[in-house]
Amino acid sequence: METNNFDTLSEAMNALTKDGFTEDFKAGKEHIVGLYSKNEYHPSQLKIIKSFRFEGMTNPSDQANLYAIIADDQSKGTLTLSYSAESDQNEELIKQIPMSQE
Repeated sequence: METNNFDTLSEAMNALTKDGFTEDFKAGKEHIVGLYSKNEYHPSQLKIIKSFRFEGMTNPSDQANLYAIIADDQSKGTLTLSYSAESDQNEELIKQIPMSQE
C-alpha cells in the first residue's frame, strides 16, 4: 500500500480497509473502544502504525487526523480525530497511544 499519496481522508480509509484495518476505533472517556467488536482497550494495548493529516480544501482549520492502529490482540483498525466543533473523541486518551518504532 502506498501510504504517502492520499489526497483525501476517504482514499486513505479505503486503502487501509483493503489492507485489513477493518475495526473502527473510538476514544471514549477511559478506553479506546472497537465499535464493531465492542472490545475496550487501554492506550498501552494499542500501537499507532501510521498517521495521516488532512486539511479542508476551503477551510484549513477543518482538519482531521487518521490513525492506523494495531491492538495487542492483533485487531487492526482506524481512528479518525476531527478538529471540528462536533468532535467527541477523547484527544488526551489518543495522545497516550504509543507510535510504532518500525
